[in-house]
Amino acid sequence: MTINDRITIADWELTENSTRASGPGGQNVNKVSTAVELRFEAERSPHLPDPVKRRLRRLAGRRWTTDGALVIFVQDTRSQARNHEIAWDRLADLIRTATVTPKRRITTKPTYGSVKRRLKGKKVRGEVKALRGAVDPDT
Repeated sequence: MTINDRITIADWELTENSTRASGPGGQNVNKVSTAVELRFEAERSPHLPDPVKRRLRRLAGRRWTTDGALVIFVQDTRSQARNHEIAWDRLADLIRTATVTPKRRITTKPTYGSVKRRLKGKKVRGEVKALRGAVDPDT
């Protein structure tokens, strides 16, 4: 499986199982294993650089297992072949997303005008709240 010009996933890193899907489909659901579970051994993969593995782990979330595998489960359609294609596409998209290095955030100071506006708003709000105090019965 080719992800981009530098990353190619070997067959031994991927395992695919078919299981029975839940949801609509009538009797077909009870007979045919249409759901596809694609398992990618990402942690052991020699083809992925370490920064890509770290980003992939963060992107995968709950799909990342404790032994370092990425599991994609697809039961979107009633066709096993279509679910197979969807699972492979999702894996490729996830890896492609992980290959993009995030842009570093450059910290900036707020402008003088924005600081003044914020402080003025706080002062006005404080005055409104101060006027909500108890009424003096003598006056």
